Amino acid sequence: MRAARLTGWRQPLEIVRMDDPAPPVGGVVLKVLASGICRSDWHVWTGGDAVDLPHVPGHEYCGEVVAVGQGVSRWKAGDRVIAPFILACGACPDCSAGHQTICANQVLPGFTAPGSFAEFVAVPHADENLTRLPDTIAPDLAAAFGCRVTTAWQALTGRAALKPGEWLAVFGCGGVGLSAMLLGRALGARVVVVDVVAEKLAHAKYLGADAVVNATEGNAAEAVREITQGGAHVAIEALGIPATTEAALRACRKLGRMVQIGMPAGDHTRMELPWDVVYSGQLAIYGTRGMPAHRYADLLNMVDGGLVDLSPIIARRVALSDATTELAAFDNAAPPGVAVITDFAN
Repeated sequence: MRAARLTGWRQPLEIVRMDDPAPPVGGVVLKVLASGICRSDWHVWTGGDAVDLPHVPGHEYCGEVVAVGQGVSRWKAGDRVIAPFILACGACPDCSAGHQTICANQVLPGFTAPGSFAEFVAVPHADENLTRLPDTIAPDLAAAFGCRVTTAWQALTGRAALKPGEWLAVFGCGGVGLSAMLLGRALGARVVVVDVVAEKLAHAKYLGADAVVNATEGNAAEAVREITQGGAHVAIEALGIPATTEAALRACRKLGRMVQIGMPAGDHTRMELPWDVVYSGQLAIYGTRGMPAHRYADLLNMVDGGLVDLSPIIARRVALSDATTELAAFDNAAPPGVAVITDFAN
């Protein structure tokens, strides 16, 4: 198979020929139909989230089952499926309690196993993790259900319990931030989006954001508090850096909830934060990472039923050989929307 392989931090991914993966016991092999290029992949590429080299990145994918391992009962060749990027074992105490994203035996393609920047990817624990892809959802959008869309959904509904009529503030309007804005609106919330790129803010406003704030033009937290007349009920941090994490906390109203979606990596694993704001405002802070497979149904039903259109998050459909260029774009303010690999032959 063709694959894009990382051999050194920040080095161009090598397009190589590799052996096709074999299905593990309890797992399957997918022909990758589409693979998103995510900021988390950038953390791998830069070494901020170090992996053993050489390595095939990619964790946000959908595919068609082409080989089935021993012990798989739910899937057969030809099935089109999606999977969360955290592949849970399904048997440990955390999985039994429904908390698959903290499974002690989890496998993460693109991080702890070869990923989806390739024509094929092996998926362990298939019966526990795969979800059938509705015919109404195109593969390029379906890839985002492996990470960005589902991470936003879990943050809003599984962690912060966003309610209709509440104010949601989204700090960072990349793929996951834009997903959070669209899903928040679909849930009946009012949404203000904060970013430093005017083009991204204009895009968010065009897609339905109630208000936007350019953080280069003043105090973003104060602007959010003014727009929302006291602060956001829920704030989403979607970058994983100190400036936006602090601003998200300061933008909350009293008894507000802040969800840390952005992955703090490298120099940002430790942050100085305004704990006086947390204390005096009696704020709740939630971490979130991925979404368990058993929560896909509600989200897919919303999309399949036409209650939310997530297609605007897809901005570029690229070839496998374009992956390095897209990863390098995260070094600076990336353009609106996300890039998805849909051509694995070039």
